[in-house]
Amino acid sequence: MSPQPQAAVGAPLSRVDGRLKVTGKARYAAEFDAEGVVHAVIVDASIGRGRITSIDTGDAEAHPGVLRVIHHGNAPTLPYRDNSGGSNNLPGRKVRVFQDDRVLFHGYPVAVVVATTLEAAQHGASLVKVGYDPEQSSTDLAEGEPGEPATYARGDAEAGLRDADVRLDLTYNLARNHHNPMEPHATVARWDGGRLTVWDKTQWVPGTQLELSTVFDVPLDDVRVINPFVGGGFGSGLRCWPHTVVAALAARETGRPVKLVLTRRQMYFGTGFRPSYDYRLSLGGDRNGRLVAADHRIEAETSSYETFTEAVMSPGQMLYSTPGVRQAYRTVPLDVNSPIWMRGPGAATAVYAVESAMDELAHELGIDPIELRRRNEPAQDPSNNAPFSTRRLLECYTVGAREFGWDRRKAKPRSTRDGDWLIGMGMASGVYHTGVAPAQSRARLNADGTAVVESATSDMGPGTYTAQTQVAADALGLAVRAVEYRLGDSRYPQTPPHGGSMTMASVGSATLDVCNQLRRQAIRLAVEDEESPLYGASADEVVVRGGRLHVEGDPARGESYRRLLTRNDRDRLEANTSFSPPGGERFSISAYSATFTEVAVDATLGLVRVRRMLSVYDAGRIISPKLADSQALGGMVGGIGAALLEHTVTDHRDGRIVNANLADYLVPVNADVPDLRAIYLDGEDMHADALGVKGLAELVICGVAPAIANAVFNATGRRVRELPITAETLL
Repeated sequence: MSPQPQAAVGAPLSRVDGRLKVTGKARYAAEFDAEGVVHAVIVDASIGRGRITSIDTGDAEAHPGVLRVIHHGNAPTLPYRDNSGGSNNLPGRKVRVFQDDRVLFHGYPVAVVVATTLEAAQHGASLVKVGYDPEQSSTDLAEGEPGEPATYARGDAEAGLRDADVRLDLTYNLARNHHNPMEPHATVARWDGGRLTVWDKTQWVPGTQLELSTVFDVPLDDVRVINPFVGGGFGSGLRCWPHTVVAALAARETGRPVKLVLTRRQMYFGTGFRPSYDYRLSLGGDRNGRLVAADHRIEAETSSYETFTEAVMSPGQMLYSTPGVRQAYRTVPLDVNSPIWMRGPGAATAVYAVESAMDELAHELGIDPIELRRRNEPAQDPSNNAPFSTRRLLECYTVGAREFGWDRRKAKPRSTRDGDWLIGMGMASGVYHTGVAPAQSRARLNADGTAVVESATSDMGPGTYTAQTQVAADALGLAVRAVEYRLGDSRYPQTPPHGGSMTMASVGSATLDVCNQLRRQAIRLAVEDEESPLYGASADEVVVRGGRLHVEGDPARGESYRRLLTRNDRDRLEANTSFSPPGGERFSISAYSATFTEVAVDATLGLVRVRRMLSVYDAGRIISPKLADSQALGGMVGGIGAALLEHTVTDHRDGRIVNANLADYLVPVNADVPDLRAIYLDGEDMHADALGVKGLAELVICGVAPAIANAVFNATGRRVRELPITAETLL
């Protein structure tokens, strides 16, 4: 079979939806105004744990414009029908809004005020008086009671550590981080009889559809979720949160479409976070820099009403060849809202601890940090002995060191200055597993030579519209402008969550498959059509370029889609696909990175400034270099935030988040990111998926924080094992 020409994939195209966004025509969840829409504002609990003893809604209900105040005392019983097939992991299931008098955490939804205007709803909410029977809440990871551990072991870690030439016993503490996307979470809900439509900010359209079907006991097909644009998510939209259920409930109770938009403050206890961690790591090696053993003891916060876990154990198992490894991962139930996955979930946390420890070991042994990593590069996945599909981490080191100028780094800490600034260089490896899941898609080729492809996936910023259009255009042999990609609607074919760096691998593979089917339909029609110039040709020899079918090597023998379909009285060709990941031989499939950074630390004030950063990625095939750069630079910015700025502060007396705003919860600004650069190794990983991609969006944040921490040590000689690194820790 002749390979289909590729013109769009690999090209640095601008976003196909870019004009809509910069002109304000892209519509986000809160911008959908159903006819007759009214507004809802949630009343949040002011205690950290306990029970509601009274709710006085008189003043609120008397306020002009207020239509209803709904709470556990007057709300209908919600059935929460079990359509999970025995699973107890439906998103949002454990918080049953307004179904009892319990308060599970500070900010827990205790009532909702519905009014004709937003201002009336806001003031009405301030008039609701709630009485409580408070209980002692627990919100401090250091004082919580850990649960039973998840464990992993190979070799004899205890003996290895006991006999190691060098042993380091280290504790790393990572603060809680919040996603803080630009767009607040919002829902517009409307009932039409027994049918529910919601415009919702979500990264998982089918998941929100399933949850609402479950909560309100209506058939799945009677719930429609619409979400064409997401203004940033970073994982915060990977489940259906209580406010979405509240909006739908309020709409049903009032008989009016309801709009509910969370405030920035409410997002700190309404839509999850990256949990805080206490990561204790004992690392042992010999004098030649060979690792012999590692013991990982990990504790992370979760909520008291459900257990949240993430893949924090994997990097410590497989990043380096270590004969003896022991791990225990415990969650600590606290009176907080549930955490949720945040960019680089699990891996970014683990890599910070592992890569900081590797830097400490390199310094202790007097070995260059890159050389230490090279000496411990595994030939196969140490966690399961599976062969690597591709692993080019050594090449990442080589390219990164050359391009960054690593040879100019002075190994002795505090030996490079620029006036009052101490200068240091640091590096770190990164890894993120490649995920791929079943996905569906459908496509239509129109008689005018244009095509439409549809799936229920989302686009929270990585450029799903554009990348999927590129794949579809090449598979169909069309110009990008001739392809329309539609997403963000539960009426489209089902897809997995838009997260975990698996959209391109999963949905992209479905797009490729369905468009290949469509192209082959057209080719078959042509070679069987006696009036076609392609009649009698081998279908395997026909390719399509610019909407024109022709025999490979004989461009003159062919015709356009438009002519073919018109002559055959066909207004369209259609195809559907259900893509499933291939089975067969097992490989260890991950994407890898090496991040290099230079920092300057004010010798007097302890202020840290990132001067420049370079990351080199082994991420398989790059569909769109321009989109990839957007992802990589954004991930570096997120890593700078985690390393130097981001820290959720909780008042442990009542669980109140003290800095629940963007004035006090600090994130990087342009002045914090002067010189960032990304390099992508050429290649593809066809063991991973049909496109050969390995995912990029999660990987790009992994390794950034430890590279910065290691550079700070090189600059100052001070080893900080707590994130974020603040001026106070360096003085």
